[in-house]
Amino acid sequence: MTRVFSGMQPSGDPHLGNLLGAIALWVAEATHAESLFCVVDLHSITFPQDPRDLRARTLDLTATFLAMGLDPERSILFLQSQVPAHRELAWLLECTASYGELQRMTQFKDKSSRGEFVSAGLFTYPTLMAADILAYDADQVPVGDDQRQHIELTRDLALRFNARYGETFVVPTGVYRTSGARIMDLQHPERKMSKSLDSPQGTILLSDDDAAIARKVKRAVTDADTDVRYDPEAKPGVSNLLSLLAACTDSTPESAAAGFERYGDLKAAVAEAVVEFVRPVRSRRAELLDDPTHLLTILADGAVRADAIAAPIVRRAEDAMGFLLRRGI
Repeated sequence: MTRVFSGMQPSGDPHLGNLLGAIALWVAEATHAESLFCVVDLHSITFPQDPRDLRARTLDLTATFLAMGLDPERSILFLQSQVPAHRELAWLLECTASYGELQRMTQFKDKSSRGEFVSAGLFTYPTLMAADILAYDADQVPVGDDQRQHIELTRDLALRFNARYGETFVVPTGVYRTSGARIMDLQHPERKMSKSLDSPQGTILLSDDDAAIARKVKRAVTDADTDVRYDPEAKPGVSNLLSLLAACTDSTPESAAAGFERYGDLKAAVAEAVVEFVRPVRSRRAELLDDPTHLLTILADGAVRADAIAAPIVRRAEDAMGFLLRRGI
């Protein structure tokens, strides 16, 4: 059976781009593949974190996964930090990647330009992401469209390692959602929706109530003319609204445009669709967060199951590189 892996950082209140661009895709993939989905909390510490906030956000994101429909009986849900293979394999891949490859990663360039403190981890985290994937012999990696460069680096590292040391890793393939794959900021449709950017009116958060969601959609940037059509190059604002409508109604942006002649009618339809999509997820997440012990139990079970897969793969990589393995493992 095909094996699927993906993960998400607990870096704040999940937003609509997380739900539609990633988690919804995971739920679909989990119906026909062996799947592992991870809260990648190690990636979060590339910037300083408040420990209490990190713990709270980790549970919050776990609850969000479950509220979106991920089934811990069908998929393995776990924390990256609770499976040692991620850290162990990351070092082997740091020694496989080149400085130039990591220097060219666009997300490093973007994130490092925002603050005064730039950790070494921010520079090397693409190798940790590669380790996340390669530690599970994953065939497919469903991710947002903005992660293509990271998936290509992972493939390159797997191919290079295999060429140097013999066939060791499965070379994964990225899976990208065609509708709503990259949800853009409502106020700045040239950039993706992100909780890390200072655009509160452009980002729809899972914690937003119905009125706040409708207000943000109705204030969304559109375009100079009044033609409603899907054209990301010429009409990024309207195209983003159509992508949202399509993703929430399981259609395509092109078909979603049919029948609209005014931006006001389009915004009203988008607001209604987004509210109907978010409301049950928000409610279910609140219920799950009322029972943190249940969430911790799911994560503990997931870590045991994930470790059983990943540990032998890391030992395989160490053996291929020439390390003397401890007897009995």
